[in-house]
Amino acid sequence: MKGVVFTEFMELVESRMGLDMLDRIITEAELPNDGAYTSVGTYDHAELVRLVMALSNATGMPIPALIHLFGQHLFQRFSESYPMLFQDAHGVFDFLSRIDDVIHVEVRKLYPDAELPSLPCSRLSPNELELLYSSPRGFADLAAGLIDGCIAHYKEPIQVTRTDLAKEGNLHRTRFHLQIEPA
Repeated sequence: MKGVVFTEFMELVESRMGLDMLDRIITEAELPNDGAYTSVGTYDHAELVRLVMALSNATGMPIPALIHLFGQHLFQRFSESYPMLFQDAHGVFDFLSRIDDVIHVEVRKLYPDAELPSLPCSRLSPNELELLYSSPRGFADLAAGLIDGCIAHYKEPIQVTRTDLAKEGNLHRTRFHLQIEPA
């Protein structure tokens, strides 16, 4: 997993809960590098899981809720840090439909060794979109947070229904159905 994900997680913890909390979870997670991450490095995703577990232990917040919150934060940070990825998308459906074929292509240019999930989209109707998350890492809660962050970014009235699917080999799969709410 790319280091930018780790550095952004630490930024979230420090900005919302303080440096003492960040130090506490780094210590509790017993990381091999003592929490020293660079945005361009590549690290084992299990280290992020250990950080989230430590944060859950410290705050009492459920792990899925923390990962979802992080996804929302990450979308907002990506929109600020990588505006070029947003310039041709004019709404939630436009943006999400571009993830696999445009955005992930650009991400791979920046980070050639990035291990990205598969996120194909199908437009079911003008008001409905289906996104299928597939990844060996099983971070559907992060995907849900990123989707909600996207909805907040574009300020669109969209309802999301999540369906966790059976694993396919080593792939965790989740279907997200998005529907524009009638005015």
